[in-house]
Amino acid sequence: MPSRCKGRRRFSDIGISALNATPGFRCSEPEYAFYVFVNVAGLLGCRTPAGKLIENDLDVATYLLNEAGVGVVHGAAFGMSPYVRIAYAVDTDVLRAACDRIRKTCETLVRPS
Repeated sequence: MPSRCKGRRRFSDIGISALNATPGFRCSEPEYAFYVFVNVAGLLGCRTPAGKLIENDLDVATYLLNEAGVGVVHGAAFGMSPYVRIAYAVDTDVLRAACDRIRKTCETLVRPS
């Protein structure tokens, strides 16, 4: 199996289920790439524990960087709003830890009533 297919399979095994278990995230199987676009529309309208309103995918990307220590790219940079782009060309343990930190951080968001 080519290494790029192994990497994609590894992400499918680890990342897709972890990201889909994250509140507000919706993720589909990536197609031959080392990144995936994740729909974060479910996070728009939420508030951070500090009270900041999450209005767009840039706010989501900034929140994940500052609070989870995970760098993602806001989808608007690619004309893909409200998505974030997550690269998964990393070690399996790093991928698991990043997905776990993303999930835990998103669980702290306050949902609109």
